[in-house]
Amino acid sequence: MQNVQEVFNKIREMKKEQKDLRDMYKDALVQTDEYEEIVEKIKELREKKKAIETRIQAQLGRSYEKLEDLKLEVDSQKEMLNDIAISTLMKGETVVAKDEFDNVYEPVWKVNFKKTNLGKTVE
Repeated sequence: MQNVQEVFNKIREMKKEQKDLRDMYKDALVQTDEYEEIVEKIKELREKKKAIETRIQAQLGRSYEKLEDLKLEVDSQKEMLNDIAISTLMKGETVVAKDEFDNVYEPVWKVNFKKTNLGKTVE
């Protein structure tokens, strides 16, 4: 079985190759006249779309504000749910939830790595 460092290094190599190929692809697209025209049309349409959305948001007033508040509250509740699930797992208990139709939900655990300054000297 490979260790964490070997797999981590392989992923970094593949991501670098992926980035190089993506850059090559983008360069090829930029050199195509038709592509540039379409990109400009898309930009114009996005601006029109944004203007319409802004107008409708203003028309809805308080209802739209409530929608935005609910989005924030849902995110907050999801974070709390994650914290509770991890605490429950750490106690050695099973983590499940049920909806109103008795469908059972179990958590999906995910590990991410982020760069730290550990092991480096900072001057």
